[in-house]
Amino acid sequence: MESNQQHLSAATASRLVNWDFAAATAAALVAPGPKMSRREIQAAVTDLRRLADESVTHVHRITGLDAAEDLRDSQVLIVDRASWAKANSQSFAALMNPMLQHLAQTRPEAVNATNTAVAGTLTGAELGAVLAFLASKVLGQYDPFAALAADNPSKTGGRLLLVAPNIISTERELNVEPRDFRLWVCLHEQTHRVQFAAAPWLRDHMLDQIRQLSNGLMDKAQGLPERINQLAKQLSAAAGTGKAVESSDGVPARQMDVLTLLQDPEDKARLSHITAVMSLLEGHANVVMDAVDSSIIPSVKTIRRRFNDRGANRGWLDKFFRRVMGLDAKMRQYADGSRFVRSVVDKAGMQGFNRVWERAENLPTEAEIHNPDLWIQRMGL
Repeated sequence: MESNQQHLSAATASRLVNWDFAAATAAALVAPGPKMSRREIQAAVTDLRRLADESVTHVHRITGLDAAEDLRDSQVLIVDRASWAKANSQSFAALMNPMLQHLAQTRPEAVNATNTAVAGTLTGAELGAVLAFLASKVLGQYDPFAALAADNPSKTGGRLLLVAPNIISTERELNVEPRDFRLWVCLHEQTHRVQFAAAPWLRDHMLDQIRQLSNGLMDKAQGLPERINQLAKQLSAAAGTGKAVESSDGVPARQMDVLTLLQDPEDKARLSHITAVMSLLEGHANVVMDAVDSSIIPSVKTIRRRFNDRGANRGWLDKFFRRVMGLDAKMRQYADGSRFVRSVVDKAGMQGFNRVWERAENLPTEAEIHNPDLWIQRMGL
């Protein structure tokens, strides 16, 4: 009986988001990219494959991680925008379906077969629109969760996606040497691939943290109206006194959002941990891509300067979507993580820094990301 209920909840959960419709919507909405002949496209794909292979040697030399010598459990794919969106819809499904199944099991009254089909299509359309926007921005991505996708026949450890139209469009926009820019991008993305190879426990650790956080927030969603009502009463009572209203941990009411209202201390700690790990991964990859000198990438300094300046020239609509999608926060992760990695390497050497990949307990906290000396002391370096 219990297994039958689990089967029913799994079937219901799978209809909460129409993942195929999300991928189809993204493919229909996203522009194909710069106009190129078939010969130019084939040449670009060949070049990116060659530079992706070449970059692994540099990642190995810079990081000292021997895992770079054997990456057979993952794959490199050169994709267009629509293919990137489809791959991400598959990974989202693998990540979210267990959480949606948890919702269906714990709150069956909120998830019934009557409305899930319509809701799933609407949610799929919304996700497709988001993927369409991101598909035109992302240069590359290492997806450690690819093996979890139901329709991934290779069941590899992960897959590196290099989005050819975006790389070509950006190198033209920046007016930089194509070979140099492509190798620079490959260095960053291959570093992510090497990170997960060096720390084979990291994927499951991140997956566990994400699912625990998501399940916890879903369990608390039922009490959201009551929390909002309590906050409204506090604001009303404080209106005549001029006192500021804060949450129990000091978050001002004006800064609260739905996520803040749902989180308890354990959720906040888990989110802080995930943020710290993402800052570490992105910062480490940034440090590696900038560690090559002009003998490897002659125009590396020009590329970095123009790439950083590129953000100032974006239109207001693009900036708005980036803020909503959290891309601004991701850029801050790059900067925070880069400072952490550089500081640790300067004081403890690359070998000392590489202790971070040994086990989950060695991952830095968010406080340590902002104060690397705390991590160095904790590691006994």
